[in-house]
Amino acid sequence: MTISYKWLQEYLPQRIEPEKLSRILTAIGLEVESLEKYESLKGGLQGLVIGEVMTCTPHPDADKLKITTVDTGNGELLNIVCGAPNVAAGQKVVVALVGTTIYPVNGEPMTMKNAKIRGVESQGMICAADEIGIGESHEGIMVLPPESKKGSPASEYFQPYEDHIFEIGLTPNRIDAMSHLGVAKDVCAYLSHHNKADIKISSPFKNNFKVDNQGLQMELSIENTDACQRYSGVSIQGVTIGESPTWLQDRLKSIGLRPINNIVDITNFILHETGQPLHAFDADMIEGRKLVIKNLPEGTPFVTLDNKTRKLSSEDLMICNTSEPMCIGGVYGGLHSGVTASTRNIFLESAWFNPAYIRKTSLRHGLRTDAAARFEKGVDISNTIPVLKRAAMMIREIAGGEIASDVVDIYPRPLEKNEVSLTYHYLKKLSGKNYHADTIKNILGSLGFELIKEGIDQMRLAVPFSKPDVTLPADIVEEIMRIDGLDNIDIPAMITIAPMVESLAHAEAYHEKTAGYLVGNGFNEIFTNSITNSIYYSETVLLSAVKMINNLSEELNIMRPAMLETGLERIAYNHNRKNTDTRFFEFGKTYSLSMAGKFTEKAHLAIYISGNKKTGGWKGKAEEADIFYLKGIVEKVMEGLGVKAVFHQGEDEEPANQILVKIKNELVARIASVSETLLQHFDIRQPVFYADLDWDKLLQCNERVRIKHAEIPRYPAVQRDLAIVVDKTLMYQSVEKATINARINKLKNINLFDIFESDKLGAHKKSMAISFTFQDEEKTLTDREIDGMMNKIIDVYEKELNAEVRR
Repeated sequence: MTISYKWLQEYLPQRIEPEKLSRILTAIGLEVESLEKYESLKGGLQGLVIGEVMTCTPHPDADKLKITTVDTGNGELLNIVCGAPNVAAGQKVVVALVGTTIYPVNGEPMTMKNAKIRGVESQGMICAADEIGIGESHEGIMVLPPESKKGSPASEYFQPYEDHIFEIGLTPNRIDAMSHLGVAKDVCAYLSHHNKADIKISSPFKNNFKVDNQGLQMELSIENTDACQRYSGVSIQGVTIGESPTWLQDRLKSIGLRPINNIVDITNFILHETGQPLHAFDADMIEGRKLVIKNLPEGTPFVTLDNKTRKLSSEDLMICNTSEPMCIGGVYGGLHSGVTASTRNIFLESAWFNPAYIRKTSLRHGLRTDAAARFEKGVDISNTIPVLKRAAMMIREIAGGEIASDVVDIYPRPLEKNEVSLTYHYLKKLSGKNYHADTIKNILGSLGFELIKEGIDQMRLAVPFSKPDVTLPADIVEEIMRIDGLDNIDIPAMITIAPMVESLAHAEAYHEKTAGYLVGNGFNEIFTNSITNSIYYSETVLLSAVKMINNLSEELNIMRPAMLETGLERIAYNHNRKNTDTRFFEFGKTYSLSMAGKFTEKAHLAIYISGNKKTGGWKGKAEEADIFYLKGIVEKVMEGLGVKAVFHQGEDEEPANQILVKIKNELVARIASVSETLLQHFDIRQPVFYADLDWDKLLQCNERVRIKHAEIPRYPAVQRDLAIVVDKTLMYQSVEKATINARINKLKNINLFDIFESDKLGAHKKSMAISFTFQDEEKTLTDREIDGMMNKIIDVYEKELNAEVRR
């Protein structure tokens, strides 16, 4: 939620410095995530002054340059070389003095320095509009009116708008604080409590609404009174559509909104002032001068304001005239009923729509508007008329025209305020603090709660319509504690806890150990969103995906069924910023839904590498990462977990494209290179290798590991090398399997250290160089014993692998 400091100050009875206000907002649960200075013109025109051109003569060495002397009011004339075609003596101009930094509309900031231009000294610059951010024109310098005061700061003349902007991390339930007025009410409640005074907001609602004539009466009808429980409106005749006044544009720009025209800007202003969405119809487009709020048949086409034709659901609430729909109620306007430059008469709507209907319609059509965001949380149903009258009077003042009808208000079943009981004992139990009864009543009264009944140990309260989230006694306690200040919660002198065994200690220990190993090898840990975009996945995968019911956006609509795609998002993000040597890992979960309707979540360790595994330098060249480097990383992770796994080439994949890792024939990890199709989808232009480890299964295997201690062998190990010629398609795992089948107890290790291919070896042949390590823990091995074991291995290779020993 974005809040303007100057805008907020309009409703506060006393000025509070931005930093202090920031602390107050955070203390009452409106956490300020950032406080930034806002300038409508970057730099605020600091260092720029109004000057007068005293003389202007041609430059002797340049046809298009002129030498001017400029009086900036300090008693000395500045010599400035200017290339503008319109510069002339007697003009009042904007001058950037030496040392001043200017911020052009296009281009980088520039700091003025003394310079020589074609041999003539220049002490500053006479500015064009685009050079100081005021406009787009670069046809010549800005020429100000003759009455402009020489020597005065340009900031005084142009008066750029400055403000401070709060970004508030608002929790979804706080619809009452989704406006400047709502935030101001909380601040006044805080000040009232802590200053022991009754401090009220400066209300923008004035009792000045007046109907000028009855020339544009509208008839209203609500057919679906569950979806629309209140609908109000008023007609305004003879308006003039144009630009909003500067103050209104500045207010909207400061919170990131783009001014459109005076009518639309007023509705946006009211939305962010009060939290109540409004909609303005072109009254001449309302056929029959009647609005009907109803549902239309399934599949009815409707062209929305963005010029897209949408198929309506029978659950979508529509605002219709006597012949056609004009607006999706509470969500988005229609193309042909909105305010345009030719609009002269408008009908202004202020309504209360059922949050459930708005939420479903908004998500169904992918229309996440500011109005929908507020309606779906539940706006203040009692506020529709006051807000409507304020907006109507603003339109009359800014856009002209006359109020041409009475306020029409359809409210079939007036709502009763929700009532909640609170006991002082419960308040003490939950807050840990004893509050005096008068303190409780004052705090709740300042927030708009009404005391219905009071007993010795309890009170019954009516909840204001602006707080639809307050339904339980615990919610009342939260309101009291907020205004008292969350920083004021007492810390107990003693905390009582029950001893327990940490069930997650085992998993956390190996999590930290593995993360430490990967970080030590140059990897960075990433955390990606477990909610992702369904567009990444095939229809087959989506059949078992967990789909979001209340997704925040159209792009984030499923729980991720795999880790790879969210990791590729981060790799693409880094590659786009020239960080092409990426090594990432992530501990995360995937989610699936079985045909029987059972939800499953699995823990994974995903490892990604792209680019170079080793950067180049004076001691060596850069080395690109490949799937075998990643295989080595995975092997070390397995070793750290104490589990022994077998690495297999994927049966249905191209060689070196996929490696399957199994423990007792159970798949625990997969290592692969990302397909070209997927890389192109994420606009990644270099190979990416990834490993997906089933973390749950690996931890289960680790739990079965028993750590054994053994004395360091007294007798030395012996290494022998062997080169064999085999079929080109033979995989190393077959060699490992054949070696194990030889059943040589004293063989401690086997390692492939070279592969050689040449036509001299024969057609479709390759050479594999293998190192063997032998060791006897009881004595030193003799050459005869080692030769015997090597011959046994050779026999197995010749029989099982059809191998030939290279001599």
